[in-house]
Amino acid sequence: MSQLDLDKGAEKTARPDFSKYANHAATAPAYFSVNDVHAYYGESYIVQGVSFIVHEGEILALLGRNGAGKTSTLRALARTGSPEVTYGEIWLDHQPLHKMSSHQAARAGLALVPEDRRIIPGLTVEENLQLAQIAKPVGWSLERIYQLFPRLGERRTQEGVTLSGGEQQMLAIARALARDIKVLLLDEPYEGLAPVIVDEIEKTLNVIKQQGITTILVEQNAVRALQLADRAVILDTGEVVFDGTAQEVLDNEQLRHDYLAI
Repeated sequence: MSQLDLDKGAEKTARPDFSKYANHAATAPAYFSVNDVHAYYGESYIVQGVSFIVHEGEILALLGRNGAGKTSTLRALARTGSPEVTYGEIWLDHQPLHKMSSHQAARAGLALVPEDRRIIPGLTVEENLQLAQIAKPVGWSLERIYQLFPRLGERRTQEGVTLSGGEQQMLAIARALARDIKVLLLDEPYEGLAPVIVDEIEKTLNVIKQQGITTILVEQNAVRALQLADRAVILDTGEVVFDGTAQEVLDNEQLRHDYLAI
C-alpha cells in the first residue's frame, strides 16, 4: 500500500476538527454533539461522516434536497438501527448515545417524532399519551399537554388514528412531550398539511422553543424551518456542506439555490 493510500485511510478515521464550530461554542460545552457519524442501509452508504453540535435550548434546522440524507441522519441519531451506524459518536448531555439501543437513547432523553407519526391504532388520544408515560421519566402532565393542544383535549376519547393529519401531528408531538425529554427530533412536521394547519403547528413549535426544549428539525419547507430555527446544517449526499446560523442561509441566495432549490 502506498503512502498516499495510508494518508487517505488516516483522514477517513481521524477525529473531526471541531474548531470550525468555535463561533457557536460560546463558553459552554455542546449539549448534543454528533461526531463523524457514518451509517448504511445494507450496502448503501447513506450518512457519510456527519458532524455538528447543538447547544441546550437551540433549534437546529437540518436541511437539504430530497435524498440528501436528512431523515436517515435523524434516524441514525435516534439509534433506530435503520440505517445502521457503523462509525462515529453521538453524545447527549455527556451520555454516549452511540453505545445505546433506541429504547435506551429514549430513556436518556432523546425523542423522535417520525414523519409517519406512528399513532397506535385502537387507542384513544389520551391512551396514546398515557402509554408514553408508563415508564419513567415522565414529562409534561396531561393537563399541561391539553393546555398546549386544546384540540387534543376536546378529542381525548377519540381513537387517535381517526384524527385529521394535523391533529395526528399534534398528538405525535404531545406524546414526545409526555416523556421527560432533553432533545426533540422532528421529521417533516409540516408534511402533507394544509397551510392553515402548518401555521397552527408552527405556533406549537414556537411554544416549545420558548420552553427551551432543544430541537433538531428536518423539514422540506426550508424557509419556514429557517424562520423558526436558531441555526442550520445543510446536507448534500449524506455530508455536511454548511453549518451556521439560520439567518445566514436566509440571506445567502446562492447557498439556497445550490443546496435547497429555493
